[in-house]
Parts: sequence; structure tokens; C-alpha cells
Amino acid sequence: MERSFKEEVAKLTLGEGEEFRGEGILAVTKALLQSGVAYVGGYQGAPVSHMMDVLNDAREILDALGVHVETNASEAGAAAMLGASINYPLRGAVTFKSTVGTNVASDALSNLASAGVKGGALIVLGEDYGEGASIIQERSHAFAMKSQIWLLDPRPNLPKIVEMVERGFELSEASSTPVMLELRIRACHVHGSFVAKKNLRSSQSKNNPIPGPDFDFDRISLPPATYAQEKHKVEVRWPAAIAFIKKNELNEVFAGEMSDTGIVCQGGMYNATLRALQLVGLADAFGAARIPIYCLNVTYPLVPEEITAFCRGKKSVLVVEEGQPAYIEDAIRATLHRHEVGGVRVLGKGLLPVAGEYTGEVVLAGIGRFLNLQSEVDAIRKLKGKAAELLGAVPARPPGFCVGCPERPVFAAMKIAEKETGPFHVSADIGCHTFSTLPPFNIGHTVLGYGLGLASNSAVQPMFGRRTVTMMGDGGFWHNGLTSGIANAVFNRDDGILVIMKNGYSSATGTQELPSSPQHSEFKAGDMAIERALAGVGVGWVKTVDNYRVGEVAKTLKEAMRSDYKGLKVIVAEGECQLERQRKLRPLISRSLAEGKRTVRVKYGVDEDTCTGDHSCIRLSGCPTLTVKDNPDPLRRDPVATVIEGCVGCGLCGENAHAAVLCPSFYRAEVVQNPNIVDRLFFFLRDLFSGTAVH
Repeated sequence: MERSFKEEVAKLTLGEGEEFRGEGILAVTKALLQSGVAYVGGYQGAPVSHMMDVLNDAREILDALGVHVETNASEAGAAAMLGASINYPLRGAVTFKSTVGTNVASDALSNLASAGVKGGALIVLGEDYGEGASIIQERSHAFAMKSQIWLLDPRPNLPKIVEMVERGFELSEASSTPVMLELRIRACHVHGSFVAKKNLRSSQSKNNPIPGPDFDFDRISLPPATYAQEKHKVEVRWPAAIAFIKKNELNEVFAGEMSDTGIVCQGGMYNATLRALQLVGLADAFGAARIPIYCLNVTYPLVPEEITAFCRGKKSVLVVEEGQPAYIEDAIRATLHRHEVGGVRVLGKGLLPVAGEYTGEVVLAGIGRFLNLQSEVDAIRKLKGKAAELLGAVPARPPGFCVGCPERPVFAAMKIAEKETGPFHVSADIGCHTFSTLPPFNIGHTVLGYGLGLASNSAVQPMFGRRTVTMMGDGGFWHNGLTSGIANAVFNRDDGILVIMKNGYSSATGTQELPSSPQHSEFKAGDMAIERALAGVGVGWVKTVDNYRVGEVAKTLKEAMRSDYKGLKVIVAEGECQLERQRKLRPLISRSLAEGKRTVRVKYGVDEDTCTGDHSCIRLSGCPTLTVKDNPDPLRRDPVATVIEGCVGCGLCGENAHAAVLCPSFYRAEVVQNPNIVDRLFFFLRDLFSGTAVH
């Protein structure tokens, strides 16, 4: 896994009054245990993928408490788990990335929200929004409003996050409604401390089974029950939620001496808001602001009485609401109008951007305009500009494939194949392989969703006079691709080509296990092969290739293009994720070296005398370790290619040169450490006869 919590999970056993210190995601897990959760599930995805890593590393602790942990096949599967809380007093939690994950889970969540719950149901969402996000820019707020699921947005410090997890279960049970807890990227990884409580055992769990089934037709999402459920949500559950929020003061008001002005902010925006006030001299280093702040740790439902009480008597209020539409700002305006609270100007979008992440600088600029402090803001920006000049410009760092990534050679093979076939349409998919859309490959025309590459190709394929290509990762295959894409294509007799990147893990989120991973933990079933699954749904043309054999991959792709076989043709491109491979190899190599054992490391290089300097090898690879340096020949001006430190010896540069018939300038060397007597003899002979030796 990308992040191991094997040592940190011991903190999950801390008892009453002990101090917990650690990371946000670990704190959320501790809060779940303190709340007496009975079951937890989820699907990995930034920024909450580490939560699944924590849960898997803490299985012994969870087993002792009777907590069931499930690694779900998709977000829909995770959300459906919460059905256990509909009929039984079981507290359950699931986690996945929003908003794309929430969209996948929407069917289950809509039915869950309609039926209502007995036991508390909590959905921990990674609110992947802003410039650091990896998905389309949307918010969870719309889904909460649509399905009447309460939305918590805790102020990003550990005590408040832990409190809102615990209160989230209580709110869910008080209103018989599932609750969403959204965590932004920074909140997931914030470090801090809080005073722990003892872990609670659920009254019913896998260690204390449910005595018998409970049936209640009123909780089935079928007419006429659904009509009553909708009415119950609005007339009973909603008021119950508002009453609980008010009574337990889940939202916070921070007083300030400038009583004619106020700021309303989402809980997740509180730190950025306070920092901006500190920079303009309106808050101290301890968090005391001169301007009153109404911090919404619950952004849905809003509490009308709290809004009117905060705004009454003020001349102007700024709403700091990240993203669009301006749900909160519009709701505040409507609430003040409905309750006839006049004389207060509600400002927000306009002073602050309509869309985009509210970084510290963005919030500072908006608050500066709101308070007519433009000169102070300009002075701060000037200081930052001078600091940037001293530090130098930060170079752009676009995303890309890792060094030695097994997916890079497949796209190199595609570029080579296109020399004969001409350009072809490629339907891309979610995963590391989406980096193919960036230079130097620029391959991939559409991205429609995780595992949906083949489904998105279904209307494109018939419109071309020749076959088109679809990409899919093994993670996408098991998530959604097998049913929505492959089974659908076989059923409809589509005649396209599918390339499945079989790197062995859900690599983009931290190399979590998949059903077809090369090895499994003791908690997972093994031997679930992609090839057998393909055969099971009737795919009759399947070829498995070694990703790093660029020529062979290109040949197989051209064969699929020209084949007389009518129907879906699948190329399984197999190559283990290089990050995970190196994580396993490095400790073994270090141990061997420490023990004085012979080790061999493959290294590639460029013969400077042979290199032509046209750099086509770089344009066909894009590997970060394949770059240029000054030409050592004083009579040649063009820089030559070179392989720098960091090369993992995958051999792609040489394979590309051979497959694309480039200049033969690459060489392969073996670096031997702790050499034996045979190695020393060969070294001596090479040095003797050639006058040079490879060290």
C-alpha cells in the first residue's frame, strides 16, 4: 500500500482521557470506534483512500470489538451496506470519494434516505474539490439537498472532526436519516491531538449476532410506502434534525466586537477565513477574531433561527461558500426575507469567485473587498511577490506516469502502430492510464467515468469505418467495466478493441488490492482472473501481452485491427505497477547487501557517440529519467539523450528504439554489488581485451 498504518493503528486502542496525536483519517477511525460502530465499508478514492488502509491494518483491533470490515467492489456496494441500519439498531459507516463516488452510489443512497434508518448511518465523503482534485468539479451539497441526507462539514481540527463523527451518528438516529460527513483534502491529512474516549462495542455485532429478522413494509421503497416516506422526511425527520442541531449547538458562533458586520462560512472554510482575518489584523494568533463568525459545521439542513439571530442588527454579512451554485448564500437570503429580517446586506459570490477552490489568497482578497481593505491586501500580495522573486518561480509539474510505469509502453506501442494504421479513436477511462491524454502521447478522446470507457465507445464504434480502441484499468474492470462495458458489448455484438491495463492494483489511489492482484492478504479470496471473467461473459478473442515488449504490443494491436473475428477483441496488457514492485524489491535488496550477498541491478544508458540528437526516443517515451544533457563532442551542438539516476531498469527506452527503428544508442548494463569470483574474472577479462570496463 502507498501508506501503511501498521504502527499508528495502536492509537486506536487509546482509552478514556488519553491523548491521541496523529492524522485526520486515523482520528476519524478512532471516532468511529468510540461511537460503537458495528460495521464499516468503503471504496478507495482520494482523499479518503487512506481510511480503507487504516481499517485493513487495524483488523485485529476491529475483530476484537466485533466490527465487520468490508472492502467494497464499488461505491454503490458500500452505500448498499448501510441497509443493515434500516431494520436494526446497528451503527454503520462507509467511505468513498465524492462527487463521482456519490454518483455511483446514488441508487442505494436514494433508497436508503427514503426508507430511513434505525441505527446511525454515516457516509464519510472525500470532498475532492479544488486545484488539488483529480475529478470533475462538483459539490456534495446538491445530493444532500436532493435526497434529504444531512451534510456535515466540520471545522478542520481533530477535536471538532471527532466530535462531528460522534454527533453524526446521534443526529442520524435522532432523525432516522443517513448523514454525510465531508472531509476536504487538507482536513484528511491535518495533524493534531484530542482527548480520547474508550471504544464502545455495538450491542449487536458479528460477535453478538442479531436475534432474529425484523420486517416492516413501511421501510420498503415501493409505492405506496414511498409516498409516506417522502412526507415523513419533510414533516418529521427534517424538524427532528433541526431540533437536534440547535439543542447540541453543532454550528458555532464566534463573537467579535465589530457587531455590525459578520461572516458566515462553511466549517471547512473556517481556517482559511480566520487566516485571512489574521493577515489584515482582525484576528490574533490564538483564533480570536474581531468580526463575528457563524461557522456552519452542518451545511444542510440550515437552521433558520440561528441564521436570523446571527444576522439581525448587522449591516452586512459575507458568506464564504466554496463552489457553485451558491446554495447557502441563496438560502440565507431567502431565510432573512421569509422571516422579515431587514437592513442587512448579504454578500458572497461576486466579492468571492463564483467557482473554484477558495485558497487562502482567494479568501483574503474577498474579505479585503468586503471590508474595504484593498490597500492592506495589496501590501500583503506585494510581500508575497517579493518572496516569490527571492525563491524563484516554481516550475510547472504536470501529472504523468511514474518512472518505469508498465502503462507507458502500451501507449508508445499505440504511437508505433498508428504509423501503419493511421490515427484511431481511443475512448479513455479513469485511472493512471488517463495520463496518456497528456504529452508526449496525447492519446484518448473522452473520459466518461470509472470503468465506463467501453460503454462510452458503444456509439462511437459504429460511426467509424474501422475499429476503435478503448482503454480500461483492472480497477475499472472490477468496479464497473465487466458489467456496464464488456457484458454490454458482447450482448450487442460490438466489434471494437478493448485494452485492459492489468497492473495488479488500484494504483491511482495507493495500490490497494483487487480481485486479480498478484497476491492477497489473508482476508481476501485469491485466484480471480480477468481472463476467466472475460471468457465467462462470452468474449471469444483475448490476447495477453507483456507491456514492456513494445513491438509485441504493437503487433497484437495491429492484429486486432485487421482480425476477421467479429465481436469484442480484448488485449490484456500485463505489467505489475512499478511503484508497488519497487516497494517490495528495495527492502529485499537492502537486506541482501547488508548480508554481503551478490546483487545485480540493471541500468540503461545512452552511447553519446551514437546518439543522433533528434530526441525521438524522448518523444516516444516521456520517462522522467530519459532526458538531455550537453553534447560532450565540441564539434556537435545538439544536446544528447541521457538516462539519469532514478532509472528502475524497465528497458522501455531500448524497446522503443528497437520497435520504432530509432538510432541504436541505448545500452544495457548490469551493476553487480558484492561480486563473486566469476564476476571478478569477467571484469578482468573485459578490462584486459577492451581497455574499458563497465562498473
